[in-house]
This record gives sequence, structure tokens and C-alpha cells, in this order.
Amino acid sequence: MAHKRNTAAMHQSPRCGAQTRNGTPCQAPAVSGRKRCRMHGGAKGSGAPKGNQNALKHGRYTREHVSTKRAVRRQRLETRARLAELKDLRKQKDKDRS
Repeated sequence: MAHKRNTAAMHQSPRCGAQTRNGTPCQAPAVSGRKRCRMHGGAKGSGAPKGNQNALKHGRYTREHVSTKRAVRRQRLETRARLAELKDLRKQKDKDRS
């Protein structure tokens, strides 16, 4: 003899309805007292933290940092050019001595 399960309440419970990755609404039951399921923010402690730290910028592309990088690059190129000039002068002096 098979046991009949009373699943009517389970089937009639409100559904989450959050949009899933494939675009369809979530069919999981909502957490009691909430509109979303445990996977979409209905559970305690779920969701983004207050003062979301993920939105902080690293500062790599700020105007100040970009201008500093340009200045350092310019100095490096100038230094290389001066070193090349000094190297050429030294070669000329060594030739003159010989």
C-alpha cells in the first residue's frame, strides 16, 4: 500500500520569482515572511554587505596617478637620453686619448 503525501501546501506556497541566469523566474519557495528564496536574499545575512567594499576603486586610473606615471616615464626617458649622451662623450674622449 502506497503512502499518500500531502504536498498541497508545499505547491501552493509563494514562489521567489527572482530572475535567474537564463532569464526565467526562480521557482524555489520564498522564505516565510519574505518575498525571495534563501538563494536570492530571503535568508538572514544574505545579500550585499552594508557599505559595499566591492565598489571601492583602486586608484590606478585617477587623474593624479596617471599624471604621476607620465611624469615618472618622462623623467626615465630623459635620464636614459642623458646617459646615452654621457656614454657617447666618454667614447669620444677615449678616442681622443688614443
